[in-house]
Amino acid sequence: MFNFLKYIQPTHYFALPSKTAYIFPIYEKLPVEMKNQLQPDENFTSENAKLYDLSWQAIQLGYIGKTETYSSFISISVKDNYYFLRKYFSAFWSIYVLMIRILSFKNPIKEFKGFYKSKHIKRSQYLKKPIAYDNWDTFKSSLIEKNPKLSVIIPTLNRYKYLHDVLKDLEQQDYSNFEVIIIDQSEPFNASFYESYNLDITVEYQQEKALWLARNRAIKLSKGELILLFDDDSRVESNWISNHLKCIDFFNADISSGVSLSVLGDKIPDNYSFFRCSDQLDTGNVLIKKEVFKDIGLFDRQFEKQRMGDGEFGLRAHKKGFINVSNPYAKRVHLKVGSGGLRDMGSWDAFRPKNVFAPRPIPSVLYLYRKYYGNHRARLELIRTVPSSVMPYKFKGNKALKIVGVFFSILIFPLILFQVLKSWRLASVKLKEGSKIEQL
Repeated sequence: MFNFLKYIQPTHYFALPSKTAYIFPIYEKLPVEMKNQLQPDENFTSENAKLYDLSWQAIQLGYIGKTETYSSFISISVKDNYYFLRKYFSAFWSIYVLMIRILSFKNPIKEFKGFYKSKHIKRSQYLKKPIAYDNWDTFKSSLIEKNPKLSVIIPTLNRYKYLHDVLKDLEQQDYSNFEVIIIDQSEPFNASFYESYNLDITVEYQQEKALWLARNRAIKLSKGELILLFDDDSRVESNWISNHLKCIDFFNADISSGVSLSVLGDKIPDNYSFFRCSDQLDTGNVLIKKEVFKDIGLFDRQFEKQRMGDGEFGLRAHKKGFINVSNPYAKRVHLKVGSGGLRDMGSWDAFRPKNVFAPRPIPSVLYLYRKYYGNHRARLELIRTVPSSVMPYKFKGNKALKIVGVFFSILIFPLILFQVLKSWRLASVKLKEGSKIEQL
């Protein structure tokens, strides 16, 4: 689409086509009611840039439909690319892209000219007016009326205190036709803990501390037509399950990705508040038709004790053409408890190593990037993310400290380089081994 997106979103889901076409709709073929909710911009110099901008708006603002999409894009001028960056992203990213392109030996006259001519552009507030789906509130779901069986899957490790609240929330659901499958890896294992809940619970003890093994095992045990993946340190409202089902039905979707409201880390993004094509998959809060697993397989165990196994599955589903909707009504509060779970069996953070000589990022991250996007895009992602990752996770949402982290990373560059090269080498081993995806 806009070429400069590859610098600031090099490994974004939508950078890759789904089957043979991209997710971005051809503007002329959008329904009139959708066109009316978009804002044409005559400041772009080319007609293609104007149309691509409208298509970008449609996806970012929440268009979910069957309109024909682009299979390829025509190159856009440097000036229009800088204008696009200024319009939708903070001024920092325009400066960042300018620096990257100058260091990449692009024509400096064209770059500075395009950058300068866009300097007056103020960032758009377009996300304040997302596409409205007015009939959501009055929609009567035939899927809910059919009362399909769901399987709620929860892997747990040393978190009985928090798991109690999770199960109590499930007891309060207004949709009741579901089973709960728990793969318990706790030490010591407490079988009696589960005796007091008014739920259809199946508990399997797993000695090996392995998250993706646990989820895959539970999916194979499941009896439901739909799989609802959940975490053991979350809280949800009583209509959580029914809102997931309603979303699947309303959009004729394959995946309902609920939003996770974290008590730690970045601020809540604006696009969490409305429906849209999801560019992520969070296994702590997602409803997936079982047929998706039958088609593309289970989770890749190359991510065991590491990160982004859910992201890889979501990307695999996207590439195969399954519809994944970000669902603002199926929300959970993610407590991100500091002990137990993934924190006990591997790494919590993708880019912050546990010790000085550990790889940065976690090798599974580079395995994912290089496998799907290639080495060039993986390097662009490293340039974008590694410097700011020097700061602790709790400051993740602090822009000022991110900048401090960039300067500090320059001071310790030899160490950062060692960490990155180690991660690259370990990712190469994973790539050579290939994926470890079991079929359902």
